[in-house]
Amino acid sequence: QVQLAESGGGSVQAGGSLRLSCAVSGPSQVTVSLNTVCMGWFRQVPGREREGVATIDRDNSTTYAESVQGRFTISQDNAKNTLYLQMDSLKPDDTAMYYCAADLVPRSKCATAVLDLRYRGQGTQVTVSR
Repeated sequence: QVQLAESGGGSVQAGGSLRLSCAVSGPSQVTVSLNTVCMGWFRQVPGREREGVATIDRDNSTTYAESVQGRFTISQDNAKNTLYLQMDSLKPDDTAMYYCAADLVPRSKCATAVLDLRYRGQGTQVTVSR
């Protein structure tokens, strides 16, 4: 069973930065010809739909939601089994619980799969004040 644990959330003023980390543990995932480990971040505000934020695949191909494009950067350190989300120029609208997620999905589907990835962490709260 793959386990994910987020950290790095907190409170920051608008314009500030935070870096979220997601430690991944469990059985090693094997990349095969048509599948890849797809990892990503999504966020949720109580009473609202979940919103995909960013994804990254085994080849380090990344995608971002339009709302965070140019401000957030997703990356991974395979040696440390850790996923990151660098968040800069934060806005009050970025306030949410942030979750990391992972799964084996076809490489072609990773960019749009973040809300469907099976393995998820417990979340870390990010609060941005004006």
